Formats: sequence, structure tokens, C-alpha cells
Amino acid sequence: MTIRITPLTGSIGASVEGVSLSEPLTDERFEQLSKAFLQHCVLVFREQPLKPAAQLDFIRHWGEPVVPALLSKLRLDEYPEVVQIRTAPKELISTEAWHYDAPHTPVPPKITMLSAQVVPVGGDTMWCNQYLAYDRLTPVMQRMLQGLRVHFRAVRLARSQGVCESDVPSAVHPMVRTHPETGRKALYIGHPDNVMGIEGMTEAEARPLLNFLYEHSTLPDNIYRHMWRVGDALMWDNRCTMHYAVHDYGNHERLLNRVTLKGEVPA
Repeated sequence: MTIRITPLTGSIGASVEGVSLSEPLTDERFEQLSKAFLQHCVLVFREQPLKPAAQLDFIRHWGEPVVPALLSKLRLDEYPEVVQIRTAPKELISTEAWHYDAPHTPVPPKITMLSAQVVPVGGDTMWCNQYLAYDRLTPVMQRMLQGLRVHFRAVRLARSQGVCESDVPSAVHPMVRTHPETGRKALYIGHPDNVMGIEGMTEAEARPLLNFLYEHSTLPDNIYRHMWRVGDALMWDNRCTMHYAVHDYGNHERLLNRVTLKGEVPA
């Protein structure tokens, strides 16, 4: 079958048809998917009920699976490279805010893939394009941001996993990072809970700028919102997108299998 790539918005995301993720991926098809992935940042595959082994076989074409330390308790016993995202009380959810995956680590993952196993009514996930967030800034603002470094700390995730305040991991990364494959620049920020400040600036100096960039990144015309169905598989580029998981489904069951791939030091 011919692979069909259809943009989902004018800013971010594309659906993929004409490929089975449970079957071996040829070099030609991988090349097509890789090109679409780098262009659209988020790829959606409908009606792809994946077992963990098949999900791992597919995503390994892009790199090496890795599990952030704070999520190690959620690994599947039979497949320790797969983390199972389950229903949790709303007050313990760390992902109900715009964020990158694991920016609090020295080497954040480059790609994340989810496979929907159980889906409630609601529970959508949203993504925003951080290339566009940077491109839409004025040249004066872009020049001002060059060289600034952001202090990330996993406050929300640590809280959800019951980690002590003194043990919360942190890292410092460029506010504007360059994608190692496309060469494009993307804003690298996050929710105020997880961004402690800008290196060398006071809180009073840094916070208004961080708040502006966070709101600027997540304007409605820069967002794709995915309504999950059982059997959906979705992958995104963690180097140039933020995402937000909406918790509007109460205590109903929601189960997604997640794999992340080892990335590069942001530069």
C-alpha cells in the first residue's frame, strides 16, 4: 500500500495511512515516515492495536529506548523499556500543563511514542509547535534570547511520584535549542512549576519573560488536539514540541503504553 500523509492542522501534526506498524518496516517506508515526522513533528496512526513488542520493534527504527528515572516504577515487567501510563487522581497528575518530556535531565529523550490500550470519554492530549513559537518572535526578541539558559526542575512529576523535595532532579539547558537533524531553532521552556528561572537573572527579571514565552507558545493556532481512540499510536518529536494531557475523565480507566528514545544534549 502507498503511505498517505495528511496534515492535521496548519501548524503541527499529520495522520498516516497505508502502513501497518505490526509488520516489518522497509528502509523505503522508514525514509518516508522519517521525512514526514521531521516536517510535521507529530504523527498519528489510527487503528494500530499494538502489543508492547510490536511498539518497541517499530520505534527502535528511530533510536534507543530509555526510561526516565522518575518513571521507572511504571515499567512493564515483561518489557522494562515500556512505561504504562494509568489513570491517577487529577491532583497527582503532572502532565496537565504544557511541558517537554524530562527537560530536568542532562540528556532529555528525543522522541516519545504512545499506544492507546484503554480510552475513556475525554483524556485528550495537545501538542504545540516550538519551531513556530520561536519563528513568530520578532528578530529583536530572538536575538535577546540567544545564549540564555533555563533551569528546569521536575517539581510536578516528583510530586506525582511521591519523591522528596530534596531529591527532585534538575538541569540547565539553552532557552533556544537547535534541532540536530533539521537545524531549525525551537523555544525550550515549560510550565512555571517546572522552570525555576533563567541562569544569571533574578526571579523578578526572569519570570515575566518566561510567562510571556509560555503563553506565546501555546496560542490556539499553534496547537493540535488529539482525541484518543483505542488502537491509536502516536509519536512526537520531544526536541521541538511541548504537550499537555487533559484530565477531564474523572476516575474512568485510561491506559497508554509509552516508549521514549534516548536523545542528545540540547544545544
